Amino acid sequence: MSEVLIVIGLISVATIFGSMIFFSCVVAPLVFIKLDGPTAGNFIRNIFPWYYLLIGGFSIIAAVVLPFHQPFEGLMMAAVFFGAFISRQVLMPRLNMHRDGDLQGSSEAKKKFTFLHRCSVVINAAQILVCLIVLIRLSMT
Repeated sequence: MSEVLIVIGLISVATIFGSMIFFSCVVAPLVFIKLDGPTAGNFIRNIFPWYYLLIGGFSIIAAVVLPFHQPFEGLMMAAVFFGAFISRQVLMPRLNMHRDGDLQGSSEAKKKFTFLHRCSVVINAAQILVCLIVLIRLSMT
């Protein structure tokens, strides 16, 4: 049974890691290269809630199954879930609000958007790093 839980956790973490890398390296750049500004912005606004749900869903699965035999990895995946939750429920609504203000010419909104966007990028990068560490550690068991 313990091997099954570890495999479920490993698949969950690998799915998150692969999805995040694909989104960051392929989807996001192509959206902004191939679509005009307003269309790209609208598309990104619509895809991010689903992106965070995917990360949150698979990270909670990993956070639930891994602690039985890999408590550190389970804790790390709980942190990934927390980052996805904060990004989706706290940062994203504020990012959208400040981006709208920026597009209407507010320099204050632009500053806030830039800061919040950097925060979301840092969280995303940390989640990718955590998933990579967990994948490496799980592959050694």
